[in-house]
Amino acid sequence: MRSWFCSAVFAGLVLSGHDAAATPGTALDWADLPDPSAQVFDDPYRDLSPEQFDDVLFVVRIRGRLQQEVGSAEERQKWQLLLAETEDALVSDGIDVDWLLDQREVVTERRRKAGTSGNPQFDGRTITLAGFAIPAPSDPDGRPVAYLVPERGMCSHMPPPPPNQMIRVRLNGDWAPRYFHEPVRLTGTLTIEPSVQNMMVVDGLMPMNATFQLETERVETLETEADRLEWKQRAADRIRAAGNRKTGGAQASK
Repeated sequence: MRSWFCSAVFAGLVLSGHDAAATPGTALDWADLPDPSAQVFDDPYRDLSPEQFDDVLFVVRIRGRLQQEVGSAEERQKWQLLLAETEDALVSDGIDVDWLLDQREVVTERRRKAGTSGNPQFDGRTITLAGFAIPAPSDPDGRPVAYLVPERGMCSHMPPPPPNQMIRVRLNGDWAPRYFHEPVRLTGTLTIEPSVQNMMVVDGLMPMNATFQLETERVETLETEADRLEWKQRAADRIRAAGNRKTGGAQASK
């Protein structure tokens, strides 16, 4: 990602700045945004191999079946044998399954904090950060809004990032993204201000869960000729698809 933006700058891409007199902000990378104190924690599941993790899930499933008292006597006997074999294999690897399962809620909460806690060092600071802008509905006061994410495709063809890797952006009114995942570099005041907004994106309704909000002072577009051509092609594809839906499909006229 970082190399992409560096190459973009040195390749002489189309770069247009707005409000060039704005105060330069502290240059950040996306890795700077999470709260460092929430990132280091014991996670026993992280130490499991893929095979061991699958075995733990198998134990959960088989125990559930046996507790529900489903299946024939023959099937239940088979499940008991498979359960004993799997538990023995985990014990031989030094894994206490019961203790591990008791840690699920604890680990879930630790992971939640790791993915939502913002770095207080940058709360209220003027920062500069590059990413990909997603258009969003304007605020009630009329301010245009966008979301900034670290990778192209997030929230549409890819899952959304953790909340502390998404920024709700209040734009200064002289620029707004023209298409999904337009590459930009933004400068403005960053605050830890968690928000959730359901909005329509490429693949349907998506909850945009952001830890941060950015009040922009400067926008630099990092659009390449390839970006523009791709955007035009996608627009043409959407128009064509809409026409097909209205006519019942490409074959409707035949």
